[in-house]
Amino acid sequence: MGLTSNSLLAVAVAAAVVLFGLTLWLWPRLARRGWRALGGRVGLLLATQLALICSLGVAANQTFGFYAGWDDLLGRETEQGVLVDQSAVTTGAGGPLRVVDIKSPPGDGGARSSMVGQVQKVDIVGRVSRIATPAYVYLPPEYFQPRFRTRTFPVSVVLTGYPGTAQALVTKLKYPAVARGLAKDGRAQPMILVMMRPTVAPPRDTECVDIPRGPQTETFFAKDLPEAVLAHYRAGARPGSWGIIGDSTGGYCALKLAMRHPGVYAAGAGLSAYYNAPIDPTTGDLFHGDRNLRDHADLHWLLAHEPAPDTSLLVTSSKVGEQNYRDTLRFVKEVRATGRTRISSIILESGGHNFNTWRREIPPALQWLSGQLSDR
Repeated sequence: MGLTSNSLLAVAVAAAVVLFGLTLWLWPRLARRGWRALGGRVGLLLATQLALICSLGVAANQTFGFYAGWDDLLGRETEQGVLVDQSAVTTGAGGPLRVVDIKSPPGDGGARSSMVGQVQKVDIVGRVSRIATPAYVYLPPEYFQPRFRTRTFPVSVVLTGYPGTAQALVTKLKYPAVARGLAKDGRAQPMILVMMRPTVAPPRDTECVDIPRGPQTETFFAKDLPEAVLAHYRAGARPGSWGIIGDSTGGYCALKLAMRHPGVYAAGAGLSAYYNAPIDPTTGDLFHGDRNLRDHADLHWLLAHEPAPDTSLLVTSSKVGEQNYRDTLRFVKEVRATGRTRISSIILESGGHNFNTWRREIPPALQWLSGQLSDR
């Protein structure tokens, strides 16, 4: 059974219920003195507590998408390599982007693509960075309608937090459903969504940095990803056609990529973002003593020392429940002081660092992002 399957959750809950009932039934027999009775009581309590903790852990992982599978949980994820041979990048069939599965958006199974759109699972190989990573691509219904057959569509790159799973962007945060609803109501234009993890070198958290002698993650998102998508889909290629949005680590990456590569990303939205790359056991040594690289990963430093980028930014936070509230206010103030970079914000009265909060922020954030992008 997969780590994210409903079957595993059902088994864990059933085991907890059975052990709880068994404890109640056997407790009178184990109430006597003696090491066997004592051991029985301790064993039943520990087993019941363990089953309850496992049930809660599986439920939390399904809700928040911390780990995609058992190998991801145990640090044995090896399905996608980071560095690939030169021969792996070809311009033949499929090119740097290969579609491996096609489905209707969740809840729309069997409906025509011209009515509900399409979600494609793809593998992407970076021509420059040599990074290989999976992603999900949402194509809006208009993409398949005859009257739009010559039209190109704006692209929004959507990033998870760390560790995160790209599938959660489709099934839990429901980006395709939100985008389709906004377009249907006339509040946003139809967009292609490229949904993926910022962690393109799992299990390492690369923070979208070009790591010396390591994964060139920033290069992948700034050069390779647009090149791969443009080669495969009718995506807008002109400046102003691409935006990027993410939560937590993905939010930091979205803001940084929009600020450092405004010619690629005309807008960046950071939901519950932070503003400087952390150094911890998940990241390892990102900068290898390179102070210039470290400084350019600090968004506050960029605003103070580099020319203000011609891009639009959106940040979100909560007055109660988010640790980034004061830092977000500081960032907004610094951006406004540049007089060139545009800044908007969504500040909730309360909301934690979780999916429920981001579900409240995604519709207005996608609507804002759509308004920043051209469709040609």
